[in-house]
Amino acid sequence: MCDFNALTDEEKLLHHQKLLQCANAFGGKNFFLQLLEAIREAKSHPLIAGNSEFNIELGNIKWNKVIFNDKLQLLIKARVNEGKQDNLLPAKEEKNYKKVLNVVRTLKPIVFHVKPANEEDGSGFFFQAFDIIDENTTKLNPVFDALFFCSVDTVKKVLNYEPKV
Repeated sequence: MCDFNALTDEEKLLHHQKLLQCANAFGGKNFFLQLLEAIREAKSHPLIAGNSEFNIELGNIKWNKVIFNDKLQLLIKARVNEGKQDNLLPAKEEKNYKKVLNVVRTLKPIVFHVKPANEEDGSGFFFQAFDIIDENTTKLNPVFDALFFCSVDTVKKVLNYEPKV
């Protein structure tokens, strides 16, 4: 999702609608973008926080399992692969297949809860890291990708996307 220009118009619209829904549940586009900027500015990647949460003045993200740095590094490498072949999982004959599969199995059950600090700003939202298409195809959830990996500028593009008429 981070290469927004490479997506079809249908995919762009789908990602726009999903992220806009999440942004509105967090208090609007500006609050959502401030959350993303805080994540990008964090000294160590927020996903490896020992307490499984990331807090800022506007709200927080909590998840139900500690993620270790080795799993995060493998996930970051696998993201590159997903961009090339539209699948997070490498081919079964590749040597890193089992490692990536284990990362997916480890992180799949984790649920991320994003809540604004003030309830009047929104109800918050939740998501998982992956979309399992079938037993051989797994993709990063676009919300997970947008929150933790894509540039803030790309997410702005997605949020402000207007379909061609």
